[in-house]
Amino acid sequence: MSPPTGRVLTLLELLQSGGVRTMAELADRLGVDGRTVRRYVGQLVDLGLPVESVRGRYGGYRLARGYRLPPLMLDDDEALAVLLGLIANRRTAGDAGDTASDTASDTASETAAAKIRRVLPERLVRRLDALMESLAFTGPSGRPAGPDGAVLLTIADAVRHRRPVSIRYADRVGRRSDRTLHPYGIVSHAGRWYVTGEDPGLGEERTFRLDRVADARALPGSFEAPAGRAAPDPAQRVLSGFATASYRHEVTLRIHGTAEQIRTRLPAAVATMEEITDEPALDTTDDPADAPADDPAEEPAGEPAGEPAGEAGPAGERWWRVELRAERLDWLPGVLAALDRPFVIERPDELRDLVLAVAGRLASRARRS
Repeated sequence: MSPPTGRVLTLLELLQSGGVRTMAELADRLGVDGRTVRRYVGQLVDLGLPVESVRGRYGGYRLARGYRLPPLMLDDDEALAVLLGLIANRRTAGDAGDTASDTASDTASETAAAKIRRVLPERLVRRLDALMESLAFTGPSGRPAGPDGAVLLTIADAVRHRRPVSIRYADRVGRRSDRTLHPYGIVSHAGRWYVTGEDPGLGEERTFRLDRVADARALPGSFEAPAGRAAPDPAQRVLSGFATASYRHEVTLRIHGTAEQIRTRLPAAVATMEEITDEPALDTTDDPADAPADDPAEEPAGEPAGEPAGEAGPAGERWWRVELRAERLDWLPGVLAALDRPFVIERPDELRDLVLAVAGRLASRARRS
């Protein structure tokens, strides 16, 4: 391919990415002057491509809106990246892809990979084959069920145009119901897709898993979403929904540390946090009862107990009230131990008993020789 022809194709590739490309940008990317850019644009127009010139200070060139280009052009690295993504998606699907939407998605991935592979240069196919022969995948870990494509697109269009939708939804126990929703946004979290919005019948914000939506259709009319500070943040709504969901146990803790320290073990999807402003300063004096009788704690003279000499706690440490809900409590002692910050259990008493029991077992096993 001659250099001018290659630059013309590069120009087309830049215009394909959308938006207006300025003359200066195109000249810089192609390594030519403005007159040569205009000549290349003329060649594209001669080939029947609707390249438009945009006047003004920020003017330049763009492809006509709505124009569907001929077959997609990818360079070697782009084609390889797409293929690897499709292959990894199929290999990590595990045994969860047993719904109609998952089967359709896996089939689409397979056929798309086959189409790209057929048009790859032979040298790149050989490189890809060498990679696949040397690549190993761990055992399938399973994949959350994905949403139906038609449902996803229908709801996305409703979010953009503020249109109400009717959805057919199945809850966690399989009960089906028809709902009307004013959708605010779509959120992808931990491999699952959710839609958040207002249920106009209840006047409450709700969150629905999209893989449980069997059907969605737009309804006539439109709605006004809250604006300004009252505007809903769909991602935050999903996270807070997890943290406040109705489970068997309601847990309230007071933890001393920074928000970042606490969030490493108790993320927003698990717990809510509120700063305590009237809590007294942390007393770092060790409780003598905490020191094993056969190994009394020793501190350097003149230094307060409980903190290593010369070290101060990170800036921003304070007391926080942390609340969460859980179906089981047995995982929390390990989280609190890994967090390694001072804490107080306000409720429930069962958690306090669990923490004491775990601490006793660890201390007993640590003393073994």
